[in-house]
Amino acid sequence: MTQPDRSTHESAQPAQVPVADVAKLQALLSDWFAPWVQAMGLRVESAGLGEATLRLPQNPQLSRIGGMVCGQALMSAADTAMVMAIVTQLGAQRPMTTVQLNTSFLKPLANQDALVTARVIRAGKSLVFGEIDIVGAADGKSVCRASTTYALL
Repeated sequence: MTQPDRSTHESAQPAQVPVADVAKLQALLSDWFAPWVQAMGLRVESAGLGEATLRLPQNPQLSRIGGMVCGQALMSAADTAMVMAIVTQLGAQRPMTTVQLNTSFLKPLANQDALVTARVIRAGKSLVFGEIDIVGAADGKSVCRASTTYALL
């Protein structure tokens, strides 16, 4: 089995986006995304070259019976986190669109925040490929994995 091509951001220590840029990514959530995405309350926790981690706060409006976060909210958070990771990879905002989002739900997430970590696997001239892992913020257990393809416009 071959390993994914990570040549787009391989180094001994990945460059970290300065704290000011994390604040810029947070502002991007308000400036670039639809109001219903903003209403999810996503917060940028950290960012590095080709990587971003967002926190999806536990919210009854995003949950169903038993406090379980609905899959639609997890997929939206994954998609949003990947856009942030692509911005860190490219170094700037650029028009893009989701081409593919393949999601596997591993277990329910209930009564805790989610940490959504997106990583660019390969960035080409017109397509970007990435992976997202969503874990429970309290217990660290993986609840969702996704792979994505984006077209750069």
